[in-house]
Amino acid sequence: MQIVLATRNLKKVKEIREILKRLDVEFLFLKDFPEIKEIEEKGKTFSENATLKARKVTHLTKKITLADDSGLEVDALGGRPGIYSARFARNDRERNRKLLRLLKNVPASKRGATFRCAVAIAWPNGKIRVLEGKYQGKIAFKERGKEGFGFDPVFIAPRYDKTFAELGLKKKNRISHRSQAFRKAKKLLKKMLHQDTR
Repeated sequence: MQIVLATRNLKKVKEIREILKRLDVEFLFLKDFPEIKEIEEKGKTFSENATLKARKVTHLTKKITLADDSGLEVDALGGRPGIYSARFARNDRERNRKLLRLLKNVPASKRGATFRCAVAIAWPNGKIRVLEGKYQGKIAFKERGKEGFGFDPVFIAPRYDKTFAELGLKKKNRISHRSQAFRKAKKLLKKMLHQDTR
């Protein structure tokens, strides 16, 4: 069975493949479908954006599709950047610098933040399931660590007092918002595969 992961982000691909390993499926990615153009995220929530992407890609490929939308909600910024996390600035470095600049005078006690992820699974028959994960932490005062991507260098996991970029992929994939959502998706897909082989 082939399943499409609706992303072009190679770092995200690596992370997701690690979470979904041992599933008896062949994963395809948007790079395998160059005819599919960038899909505009018009939703008002992570779930809506994930669903929009999954529906579009499964319609174009006629294959089961997993699409995620995730982002960072910062308490001191009223939940921003939220669904606009990827559009917060031009690239990861600028996004992190902008966030740290906006929180320059915010004390440690007010730097709470939540990473959220929604994963939509779309079937060619029109069926859709959305699974979610979240992880609460806080924003560091400077970038720390070299692993990961996005806001990982500035997001501290309180349990470890390390940023996601310091934790490393293996440990991050045990706790992160994305791993929570994709592990739920993995459980659902395993059940589906088991039913198909009976």
